Amino acid sequence: MNEFSVWAPKSERVRLELDGAEHDLRRHQDGWWRPAEPLSGNDYGFLLDDDPAVLPDPRSLRQPDGVHGLSRAYRHDFAWTDQGWTGRALPGSVIYELHIGTFTPGRTFDAAIERLDHLVELGVDFVEVMPVNSFDGPHGWGYDGVLWYAAQESYGGPDGFKRFVNACHGKGLGVILDVVYNHLGPSGAYLDRFGPYFAGETIWGPTLNLDGPDSGEVRRYVIDNAVSWLRDFHVDGLRLDAVHALADRRATHLLEELAVEVESLSAHLRRPLTLIAESDLNDARLVTPREAGGLGLHAQWADDIHHCLHTTLTGERQGYYADFGSLESLARTLREAFFHNGTWSSFRGRTHGRPIDPHRQSGHRFLAYLQNHDQIGNRATGDRLSATLSPGLLACGAALVLCGPYTPMLFMGEEWGARTPWQFFATFPDPALAEAVRTGRRREFADHGWSAEDVPDPMSPQTMEQSTVDWSEPDRPAHAELLTLYRDLIRLRREHPELSDPRLDRLRVDYDEQARWLVMHRGELRVAVNLAATQAQLPYPVSTVLLSSAPVHPAESLTLPPESFAVFR
Repeated sequence: MNEFSVWAPKSERVRLELDGAEHDLRRHQDGWWRPAEPLSGNDYGFLLDDDPAVLPDPRSLRQPDGVHGLSRAYRHDFAWTDQGWTGRALPGSVIYELHIGTFTPGRTFDAAIERLDHLVELGVDFVEVMPVNSFDGPHGWGYDGVLWYAAQESYGGPDGFKRFVNACHGKGLGVILDVVYNHLGPSGAYLDRFGPYFAGETIWGPTLNLDGPDSGEVRRYVIDNAVSWLRDFHVDGLRLDAVHALADRRATHLLEELAVEVESLSAHLRRPLTLIAESDLNDARLVTPREAGGLGLHAQWADDIHHCLHTTLTGERQGYYADFGSLESLARTLREAFFHNGTWSSFRGRTHGRPIDPHRQSGHRFLAYLQNHDQIGNRATGDRLSATLSPGLLACGAALVLCGPYTPMLFMGEEWGARTPWQFFATFPDPALAEAVRTGRRREFADHGWSAEDVPDPMSPQTMEQSTVDWSEPDRPAHAELLTLYRDLIRLRREHPELSDPRLDRLRVDYDEQARWLVMHRGELRVAVNLAATQAQLPYPVSTVLLSSAPVHPAESLTLPPESFAVFR
């Protein structure tokens, strides 16, 4: 039994096509159209007014024939075995970001399940899955989704995703799902035919009407979707893509409204539920509790930390990296989360951000990372840090992230220095759209100094295939050594409370700009990195070495080999 209802407030007539038969729906005062009597069936769609096109359900839970095809009735009657799962709290945890379509050659939820033991052995706590909502074509990043309630069929559909979440919980891993509410993809976005869902455009696609007439149901469309992933799919948290692009002038912002709903659901489910935002506003009010006047989200990505680490390790200064690069900027950002906190941003041509209060704001609310899908995939060739950095510098970067006060996040394959790139790819069936994306991608990178010949064809199957993780690499000596180091750093973080302490007012950072060394003081422990190609003499006595990437011995002062780190007391 399925209600087969749809919101279409401006339509004069709405029909339901169900298994080949048409049924007139009855209009209600709230703008919803419903059958006059209960109906049963499988494949269905809606016809609006005199338009002969049969459109998929905006709240479809399954799209077996893609985003342009009929919806299929689906019931949440999965045989869960995670009844004993009590969830994972974000403070103290380590997150691992992955993309289902390139995490394994199988490119499905079931294939990803086969690699979960690797994550358990690594020691991470959460798996953050890039978007799995339905998008046009069999392969893509997922940010071009247009049917947000339906899990991508080529990955295994809704049951496949439930099997994945169930398996993660069985192995003690929480699941965070990346969701995109700031825009819809360019193909299959039929929402505006049903009602006033859209309110504008961004460079990525149409945006939602969150504060105009009839925006109440549009906001419910977002919130109900978020609740469904958390409740019906047992997901433990959501990563909210580019929330700075949510145009909402209401007194109660959509994000605050969502935080309230999720808090209520968490109380009912009796397990923690986490909301993590991606935002470039550098405004900690986003993750400040509502009781203190904030929006009440639990954490946000901290790109400034990434930018400082990236420029310090690589020496790159182009584009938005121009303001970063000194050890002074890295030390300050390690203490304060935001580099731009009311300071001049040359990339933006204005001042940007506002400072946080390290005495009140907890470091766990900011995610720190060396790499993520954006910072790799939005490079012309999708090259990882491992393509240019020495194993020693990769280890130094890992030590700063995993021993710092913020919530660490890794990107799939980073832990062994994967040599495979991670490039932008899509498979839009429409030739004109495919060519537009191909041309636009090359033009965008040409503006940043890359040659068009260097930019992989995003529509080529080879681009996706060469972006797929190579699982033979972790067994090779150089990769295995780095993997062991990552495992040891995560283990050390768990064993020593100083290393997971999120109190920013307790963190002290020393550095020498010329000698290229930096030391984080974590309680009685020290995390020292030498980023230079020569040996460094640091003015710190060493009594006990907990972990190092090169031989270090107790002494009156620390002697650190080139491009190495040490965690010591």
